[in-house]
Amino acid sequence: MQTPGAPIKPGTQWLEKGAALLQAKPPIDALNAYLDGFHFYNGHPDIQMEAHHYCAILNEDVIQCVIYDGSTATAKIMGVEYIIDQKLFARLPAKEKALWHSHGFEVSSGQLVAPGIPAPAEHALMKRLATTYGKTWHTWHTDQDKSLPMGVPQLMMGFTADGQADPAMVEQRNRRLGIDTAQTRKQRADIDIPTPDADADSWQKGVIIQLDDPTGAHLHKPATTTPADTNSRSAR
Repeated sequence: MQTPGAPIKPGTQWLEKGAALLQAKPPIDALNAYLDGFHFYNGHPDIQMEAHHYCAILNEDVIQCVIYDGSTATAKIMGVEYIIDQKLFARLPAKEKALWHSHGFEVSSGQLVAPGIPAPAEHALMKRLATTYGKTWHTWHTDQDKSLPMGVPQLMMGFTADGQADPAMVEQRNRRLGIDTAQTRKQRADIDIPTPDADADSWQKGVIIQLDDPTGAHLHKPATTTPADTNSRSAR
């Protein structure tokens, strides 16, 4: 669906070209790593989507990513993800940890990939990411409405076991990128995957954290109740 609005005028095109030539963009230039993976809404594990991450490595322990719904020039920004190493994550209070998801299974399963770089470089990057945690907020829910960014930001989570991700979604991505997940799993078998922190991946314990939507819009069906709901907390 095309975003509503008037077509770009020649004058705007010239402004874009001039800005591209004359303006320095250090934060944009720093987005030099591309990761492709999958997210789902906290509280709605059946509502899943592919997420294209364009990331800047701030230091050995912190990475920040802009997330798009595609890898083309017209892709829409869906949100952001902050990635930190397990050493930093261990220092966080338990309530903060509940906002984060682990990356170990995403790495070992082959769901998380870095397309276009040599295999040894990707393997080294995945080894590094296996010990990290991500906090992800989607601000434009293009799986629900591609016209405009409606509603409030939504907290996203990552998969932690086989059978959770929609096989058709994963297969479609793999065909497009020419990926063999079974082969990728074998190639990553030597990567040490730590046991996730018990306070991360809170959705597995029925903890549902989302923001209230003052617009009254409900993009998703009510969260499915689970036996763990007696210990859950919800911001809805």
